This record gives sequence, C-alpha cells and structure tokens, in this order.
Amino acid sequence: MSIDIVEEFLKLVAINSPSGTERELACYLKEKLQQLGAEVYEDGSADKTGSNTGNLIARYPGKTAKPTILLTAHMDTVASTEGMTPEIREGAVYSDGKCILGADDKAGIAVILGVLQNLKNNPALQHGPVEILLTVQEEVGLKGVKNLDYPLQADYGYVLDGDGPTGTIVNASPSHITLDLVVEGKAAHAGLAPEEGINAIVVASEAIAGIRSGRLDEETTSNFGLISGGKARNIVADKVEIQAEVRSRSKEKLEKETEAILAKFEEVTAKHNAKLSVNKELAYEAFTIDTNHPVISNAFKAGQKLGIEVKVQATGGGLDANILNSRGIPCVALGLGADKPHSNEEYVIIAEMQKCVDFLIGILAEAVKSS
Repeated sequence: MSIDIVEEFLKLVAINSPSGTERELACYLKEKLQQLGAEVYEDGSADKTGSNTGNLIARYPGKTAKPTILLTAHMDTVASTEGMTPEIREGAVYSDGKCILGADDKAGIAVILGVLQNLKNNPALQHGPVEILLTVQEEVGLKGVKNLDYPLQADYGYVLDGDGPTGTIVNASPSHITLDLVVEGKAAHAGLAPEEGINAIVVASEAIAGIRSGRLDEETTSNFGLISGGKARNIVADKVEIQAEVRSRSKEKLEKETEAILAKFEEVTAKHNAKLSVNKELAYEAFTIDTNHPVISNAFKAGQKLGIEVKVQATGGGLDANILNSRGIPCVALGLGADKPHSNEEYVIIAEMQKCVDFLIGILAEAVKSS
C-alpha cells in the first residue's frame, strides 16, 4: 500500500479549514496518522486560540533512538475553499480560480503523510523517531504554535511551508514588531470653525510622511498597513487609528526603526497639541540557522545523493519556525513546489511534492549517520 500524493492532496483541499475551523481536517488527520502507525495527541490550545480544535502532535517510532526529527505544517488556510474544484493541468494542481487552492499548507501535510507511508513501507530503512506537529491558526499570527502546550522532544526539524522548489531551505526569518497607534485630536465643524479643531488625520499623515517605510535594507522592512478615522466629511477628524509594523533580522535595526516611528509620532502630535497612545508588541523573534548545523548539512548530503539542488535563503515573512526556534528546537522551512499562496492563482507542482517526500526520506537517513 502506498499514498498517491495527488489523491491525498485532493482529499485534504476538499476539507475546508480556514483559521479557527480546523476540526474536520484534524479528525481526518488523526485517523490517517494512526493508520500509518503513529501515536496521535491533541493539545489543549483551543481554549487559548479560540479554534474548534487543538494542535495535533504525532510520534512515529524510529529504528534508532536518535535523532528525533520534527516535521511540521499548519492545518488552517488563509481563506475558505468551500466549493472549490481543483484543476490538474500541465503537471500541477491549481485552484479553479474562484478562491485559493489551499496548498498553503495542505501540500506540506500531504508530504508529511507521504513520508510516513514511505517509512511504513520500508521497514529496513534506518531512521530516528519522527515527531509530527500540525498546527492551527498559523495564518492569523502563528497562534497555534504560540499556544502549544505539549512538550516536543525533537532535536531539530523541518517546517513544510517554504517557498520555491524542493531543495529550497529557509534558514532565516526576521523579528516582527506590531504597532497600534491612536492619534486623538479635537472635533469641530469643518465649515463653521475648523480652526477650533485638531485634525487627527492631518496629524497622522504628517507623521507618516516623515517616516521611512517599505524595504529599508536587505533584512529590514516597515509598513503602514491600515489607517482609519474620522466621522464625516464636514467634521474635523478627532481620532485616527493606524496599524503599522517593523521587521528585521537585526535586533538593533528592529529597535532603531521602531523607535524612529514612535519618536516622529510623538514629535508631530506634540506640535499639534494632539494625543498619542501606542500598543507595541513583539509578534515573534528572528532566527538564523548556521549552514553547518545538521538540520542543513544533512539536507545538503541528501540532496547531493538524490540530484536535488539545495539552496539556502532568508525570508521576510514569519513562520511556525520562528516560534519553534525561540523554544530551542532548531528548525528550517523547506520548499515543496507551491507558488502564489494567498491568491486565486495558487498552485503546486505534483512532481515537486513527491520529490520533497524523497528528499525528507534522504534527510532522515543522513540524520542517523551523522548522529
């Protein structure tokens, strides 16, 4: 018996699982993982995340005691796929164009199931224990992994949620600070007495105009993503709310750019006698994994034997890997042939998913040799 990775992927995307509603998919995966010989657990994170299920954790026994390798993906999709009919053409699976496909991250889940089926079918293959983590609400702030309440035992691991073809390894991701800024001015009639008011929109606009944003350098970005305020065209706006962010792989640059934003807002609001309130949060911390670490060096060895070109790169986005690394489990993300996530043009290349299964089997074998 073997898993047809396309057939399995199509089953997964047929189960609608937008963030917070992963229960149906979790139930399917529990049964599937148990059939493959894994012990499966559900943690109690749902009480904190508000999802209708917890994270799933599974353990597949090894032929050797070490090392324990973590394979992880997320069960939620960024939007609903209800009613979507996948289309297979030119060696890839596409959405029908009405909504997203859900390859982010059901392609990753399909690959993990393919790996376990391969291990089950090849009992002579030497490998350590495999730990599986399938998270909820990754698409809405990494909530599932942040609230994971199960003690993982992995020595290091792979997040099946990277960009690019098989062989692409994401070994670095930035820290992410979120800023919620509120500028309060004073309302007045815009035609009768505008001079009696303090226009919060004008104040906020002046502050934003004086701040660098976009790509600041190769490892640092900032963005003003949402601004809302005012009540009517004939009222001087008395309140504006702004959502902004700063990301950087450098702690010093992260703090410098964040403080620059806050300093400019403080300067401009004081100048106009407006009020400023700020909520600043560290969403997640940066990580960088050295290429000499076994999590990467074993991938290079496996790639060389399989004829897979291995390429190491950084990303500007956040991953479950950010949280796992901050908790002491070195993790990188692997590409698996998916592209255009979060869009109706999303697709995944079939051969790349199967190649990723083979790549991981090779990595598991190399991990035993190097331990």
